[in-house]
Amino acid sequence: MIPLEKIKQARSRIESVIEAIPLSFAPRLSQEVGAQIYLKKENLQRTGAFKIRGAFNKIASMSKQDREKGVIASSAGNHAQGVAYSAGYFDIRSVIVMPEATPLLKVIATKRLGAEVILAGDNYDEAYAYALKLSQEQKLQFIHPFADDEVMAGQGSIALEMMEEEAELNMILVPIGGGGLIGGIASAYKALKPDVKVIGVTAKGAPAMRESFKQRNIQKTDFVRTIADGIAVRDVNEKNFHYICDGVSDILEVDDEEIASGILYLLENQKLVVEGAGAASVAALLHKKIDLKPTDKIGVVLSGGNIDVTMLNLIIEKGLLKSDRKMKFKVILIDKPGSLQKLTDILTQVGANIVQIDYDRVSTNLDYGDASVTMALETKGREHKEQIRFKLLECGYKFNEIF
Repeated sequence: MIPLEKIKQARSRIESVIEAIPLSFAPRLSQEVGAQIYLKKENLQRTGAFKIRGAFNKIASMSKQDREKGVIASSAGNHAQGVAYSAGYFDIRSVIVMPEATPLLKVIATKRLGAEVILAGDNYDEAYAYALKLSQEQKLQFIHPFADDEVMAGQGSIALEMMEEEAELNMILVPIGGGGLIGGIASAYKALKPDVKVIGVTAKGAPAMRESFKQRNIQKTDFVRTIADGIAVRDVNEKNFHYICDGVSDILEVDDEEIASGILYLLENQKLVVEGAGAASVAALLHKKIDLKPTDKIGVVLSGGNIDVTMLNLIIEKGLLKSDRKMKFKVILIDKPGSLQKLTDILTQVGANIVQIDYDRVSTNLDYGDASVTMALETKGREHKEQIRFKLLECGYKFNEIF
């Protein structure tokens, strides 16, 4: 485990660049899951994620001579911004290698902080291999995103803050990618409050760490596929694996649908924009992945908020459909004056608000004299949708609902 003194030193080093974000009680989420939930909002850090802690601590702990050579890192985005910001603080060169599929938001944000960005590889592990190659060729100091004790010590500073703000927490939920965040947090809790359960949450599409933990032996996987790009790590690092086995009580798993529901829940109910990795722990709570008691006091780390706007829009749209607050359907009308108005009049009668409409009369799969109409409606829940369906059928319309 990471020595407690190292974590305390890290906290002291990073104090000047870390936002003092209080641990917040979440009353609505607490009521929903049947326990007392406290949110650690690392999505509100100045780079939008906890990663600035470890990156800054690592660079600050290096000798001036090593720093001046410049630094390089591989990252899906949050570590990239942490390294770029920290390098800028010390006025040194930074190069970041990111997977080719990295959301544009994270690429632009990293460049804005002064880093040179190189896109390489289909996933984090391929970007990592390329960054190591460049590190050797250009004599740059490599800053590992998670398999580094100084990086993990910086992440562990989160635990010290949580202990001071809410001493009676008995469980901590932490998302897991490579394991640097949970490794640092678990080290601090094991040293100071060993009875507190530190529980990890992985994405189903990145199963290596959970499978390794369950088997107590490193398991290899050939794929990574999840909307939670911040925890989309394919391979298990041996050092971090042993730290996790020593300090973590259990690892839970959530799929992309559950993660998306967590993102939407936090957006609507907590007014927080959180990325997939950041929402993983809340998703585990909402989908009853763990047995809770009303007396449980649980700290939940929201690790980051750098979500791509396109992905956020997709999650919102799908979420509205699934929660019966939106309805889409296609219907064939006779292409003559008044046909569309008759349909809209019916929808008005049942209180459905039309938010989108597409009228097509030229598609080759339509009979002459017909038109295809696709509509999106705002609805007020399942009962309202059933009322709309019944009214359309009652009026003789044959329609195909779009899910």
